Formats: sequence, C-alpha cells, structure tokens
Amino acid sequence: MKALGIIRAEHRSLAAVLYTLQAQMRAAREGRLAPDYPLARQIVDYLESFHQRFHHPKEDDFLFKALRERSAEANAELERLEGEHAEGDTRLAALREALERAQSGAGSVQEFAAEIERYADFHWRHMRAEEDVVMPLAERLLSPDDWQRIDAAFADNDDPLFGKARREEYRRLLAAIAEHAPAPFGAGDKHA
Repeated sequence: MKALGIIRAEHRSLAAVLYTLQAQMRAAREGRLAPDYPLARQIVDYLESFHQRFHHPKEDDFLFKALRERSAEANAELERLEGEHAEGDTRLAALREALERAQSGAGSVQEFAAEIERYADFHWRHMRAEEDVVMPLAERLLSPDDWQRIDAAFADNDDPLFGKARREEYRRLLAAIAEHAPAPFGAGDKHA
C-alpha cells in the first residue's frame, strides 16, 4: 500500500502550496503585502503540471479502477471524484484567468483572492473525500496483486517541487513558498 503514502504526501504538498497562495493573497487583499503575481503564476503552473497531469490521472486509472473491479460499494463516490478530477482543468483555467486579469489590471486582487478561495475549498473537500472514504475502502477491499499494480504506477511519481529529484525550474518556487508560506509550512509570518 505504498501508493496510499504517496497520495497522502502529494495531498500534503498540494495543501502547502494552496495554503501559501491563500495566505499570500489574503495579505495582499488586506493591504499587508503587495501581491506576488510571479509566485502565484508559478504555483498555478505547478498545479497544472503535476497535480492535473500526473496525480489525478493515476488515481483514476489505477486506484479507482481497481476499487471498481472489487466492489460497487464506492462507485457513486468514485464517479463524483473522477468528475471533480475532470472539473479541475476548468477550475484551474478560471484561476489562471483571474490571475491574468488581476496582474494586467483588468481585474482586482479581491477577485483573484476569491477565485483562489473557491479553488482551494474545492480541493480541500476533494482530498478529504479521497482520504476519508476511498482510501479506507481501498485498504479493506484491494488484494495484494491490486496493490502491486497500484504501487508500481505511483512509484514513478516524483513531485517536481517536493519530490526526491526536484526539477531545477521548481527550486525557485520552493524557495519562494518557504519564504512566503505561513507557519507551519514556511517563514512567511515575518512578512505579515
């Protein structure tokens, strides 16, 4: 069941990134900090490049598929979660559009911050359902053979920001997150 540990770690990474973006834009909305649009753009790029392209498809193609093969018990929840994975692209596009509008002056910091809150709330609920409903069912229902296939699929996930082989273009993002993220994720409280 190594895949469940990987999924949980990826959820924690997503939480840290979302929390940083929320905190930074709340501070900007309240006038305590200037909005850091380059940081926001890097975070949106990271969300798109890793979570939408790697994390969610592997959940769908391996974990959720194996659960469906073992039991119909989770089908309704799995359909809902898969729908949310597909909806993630639309929500990410709305987030990117709000960022571009705010940065260009066609929109406002408040509008962008509100879109971040909607995006983050969507993901908090989504991750909670995966961890509180799907993962316990998977632990109970899946066979060792199922886990071997699922673990193999997730073993090659290497988060470009938080993984073992961090990609160079994400090193600056990680440093910015550590600088701007409030505790417990970073040292950003000193900027507030």
